[in-house]
Amino acid sequence: MLAAMSGTPTARGRWQEVARDNLRAWLVEPDPWLAAFVVDAPEGTSLAACAVGTVERRLGGPDDPSGLVGYVFNVSTDPAHRRRGHSRACVAGLLAWFRGRGVRRIDLRATAAGRPLYRALGFRETADPAMRLTLPTEVD
Repeated sequence: MLAAMSGTPTARGRWQEVARDNLRAWLVEPDPWLAAFVVDAPEGTSLAACAVGTVERRLGGPDDPSGLVGYVFNVSTDPAHRRRGHSRACVAGLLAWFRGRGVRRIDLRATAAGRPLYRALGFRETADPAMRLTLPTEVD
């Protein structure tokens, strides 16, 4: 999944342990700002698909006074389980979770392969250009 977004293979490392520990902590918070929806593979030992999202609190504006913004990421389907609607089900569950939290604006970044699904769910491309700054970190 990460390789599909970046175009380069992702190396294993300490980052996986940190990510796992963060997920475990964040998913049990009493007022969760992160949610993950998954479809288990039939054999029950892995995931067929997943979608993760967060809620961010920003200053409100005229179109949305709440300032709540959802962000969808880590949408992935195992190649052996593609074309069965699993990612659609995961993203639909995530969208319902956002609605239940009062989120009206939801953003994501899509691969070319994912764009048809997101368009079918109502997402539209925007004119906002994305930029990124990566600061140095102590995590390997």
